[in-house]
Order: sequence, then C-alpha cells, then structure tokens
Amino acid sequence: MKTSTGPLAGLRVLEITQIMSGPTCGLLLADMGADVIKIEKLEGGDDARGYRDPQVGGVSAPFMMMNRNKRGLALDLKHPEGRALLRRMAKQADVLVENFRGGTMDKLGLGFETLRTDNPGLICCAISGYGRTGPYADKGGFDLIAQGFAGLMSVTGEPDRPPAKSGNAVSDMNAGILGALGILAAYIHKLKTGEGQLVDTSLADAALQQTYWHAAVWFATRQSPEPTGSAHILTAPYQAFEASDGWINIGGANQANWERICTVLGHPEWREDPRFATNRDRMANRDTLVALMNGVVRQRTREAWQADFDAAGVPAGPVHTIGEALSHPQTLARGMVVELQHPQAGTTQAIGCPIHFSATPTDTGAPAPLLGQHSREILREYGLADSEISALVAAGAVAEPSPLPS
Repeated sequence: MKTSTGPLAGLRVLEITQIMSGPTCGLLLADMGADVIKIEKLEGGDDARGYRDPQVGGVSAPFMMMNRNKRGLALDLKHPEGRALLRRMAKQADVLVENFRGGTMDKLGLGFETLRTDNPGLICCAISGYGRTGPYADKGGFDLIAQGFAGLMSVTGEPDRPPAKSGNAVSDMNAGILGALGILAAYIHKLKTGEGQLVDTSLADAALQQTYWHAAVWFATRQSPEPTGSAHILTAPYQAFEASDGWINIGGANQANWERICTVLGHPEWREDPRFATNRDRMANRDTLVALMNGVVRQRTREAWQADFDAAGVPAGPVHTIGEALSHPQTLARGMVVELQHPQAGTTQAIGCPIHFSATPTDTGAPAPLLGQHSREILREYGLADSEISALVAAGAVAEPSPLPS
C-alpha cells in the first residue's frame, strides 16, 4: 500500500475512470495521501493513453498529467473473473470513484447497492454527464456539451461573436473537484457513523455551478447575460488592457481602486467625469472608458504599469501565456511544477498539488503508471498468490506491462 505523509494517508481509493473528470478527482485524493488504485480497462486502458500528440518518450503527456501519484491495475470488467476481483477489492476499500455513463456499473453487477452489501462503509462517487436523476440521467457527458448546456458558452468570448468554449475543460475539472469534495464530506460522515454513501455529481452540475454571478443576474432580472470578453459583468474597469508589449489585467472592483487607477494613469479628472463617477456610470459607459484607458496603457510596458499599480495598491497583473505562468517564480515557489521520473518517458514535469498543508504535507513524487504496472503488487496485497495472478493474466482478466526495452 502507498505510504504517505498527507492528510488522507491510509485511505484506499479504487478509481475506475478515464480522460479528465474522474482522474482529476483521483489525482487530488492521491496528492493528499490516499492510496489511489487506477483500474484501467482492457484493451488499451484509459482513452487518454491514446492522445498521441504531444508525447514524451512515446507516452501520452495528457495521460501522465492526470494520473501521476496513482498505482495502476489493468482489469477487464467484462470478464467474470475481473468483476469478481473488483468486488473482492471493494470489500476492503474506503472509496470507489467511477465516471461511466449512468447505469453502467449496475449492468456489470457492480453498482453501489450491490457493493454496499459487502462493505456498508464504502463511499461510491459517480461522476456522469448529467447525474443519476432527471430526464438526462442516461445520457453520456462531454465537457464541450456540458459547457453549452449550462450556458457557459453563451457568456464566454467577445460580444457579437459566435459562442466560445472556455479555454480549459472547466466542467470536467470542476466535476472532479466537486467529486473529491463530496468524498471528503462523506468520509467525515463515515468516521462519525461508519456508514458509506453514494456521492453523485456531474459535468452539467459542475458547469452550472460556475455561473454564480451570471445566474444572480438572471434570477434578479430574468435577462440572460451576454459575453463581455475579459470584462466583469458587474463592475468596471475590471478587465484586460493592451500595453505596449502585451496585455495586463487591471481590477477596479471598488470605488477606491477606481480612484487610484485614475491617479496612476495620469487622469485624476476622470474621477469627477459624470460618465465614470460611479460604478453604475462606468458600466453604462464601459466602451468609452475602455477606449480611453487603452489609449493610455498602450504607451508603456506591462512591467512599468505593474510597478506603478503595485505601488498604488491597485490589483493588476500580466496576462501570461501558459509557458510564462508555469515558469514564473511565484508558481515555482509554490511547488506548482513538479519533476517526475517516468519509467518510459524519463524526466517529465507536471502540475503540483494546489492545496498546501502545514502539518501533513502532500506527496506528488510518483509518475503515472504504465498500463497494469502495479497489477501483481496490488493483487498480492489482496491475498492472491503469484500463481493465481499469472492464471488471471493468462485468462485475460488482468494485464501486466510488457518489459521495457533496455
């Protein structure tokens, strides 16, 4: 079993997921110390292994990103012996995470109600497209579809342009985060009562949860907000402005910051201008305000403006590329980039754990497993002899990786 100093050390998690939502959930739990056993299908494993561009040493970079710090077991759940093995493992697990289409686990005879008869303390987390209830309960889920369903695409991008998807897979990743949060809440309940439960979240729920401000506008006015680019829907100026060498975000989220911005930009008269005197005025005349501010901001570099805004106490910061963000001293100081040694890809890098603990530090040192890399090790822990494991491999219920070329 994995040893760790993290706050979830000793928690055993069976993760039967692929692509992003479920792996995000498992990754967070693993970083916090849980022993996450990633159970992959046969043939081929997690579909993310098939994402061939980019690769490092012939290994999918997206797969390695989402599955570091986990142990790998390759198991055919369509094989009766594979299903029997999973049920045996679930008897000794604390958590099982799956992101199949609704009803899939039940059809395999591995649904929550079945597994809890063997292990009443088991916490099952089901991450699906639309959740376990409602008219869409049986529909599959994809990040793009969920973003459109929840209205996120209608408020993303620039005005008068086609709907735009968020640049990141926000519904996938947020569903994984919500799954991990739900598991931890259920675990607290289990510690109090000994009772497990089903944690049910979805990509659609996760995307809807990201619309808090926009939903507030609709509930209050029954008017659906429209896209505003980088601008805020409730306050101005609060968006990206063009400097001489790139873009910089300036946050005038309250009156005091707005007045400081006027001073830094060299236009104190804007404070009394009736078009900009209050936030309501600035929102009503935002296009004019942005044009005037861009005319000033374009005259200097991001770094020069940043220094002046910092000195004045105005929230501001550069719009980084991904490369700039990942190489920034602040990012590195927070341990948000970790270096790993993968058995096939060699030295790789990944995003670190975004949660930091003073007493129980996280451990992010293990690379993503090869397909079935820990199959034999894990099954030994469940009491199987090597001869039994070899028989399961020969029967096609379990797989181990082929030896790597020397």
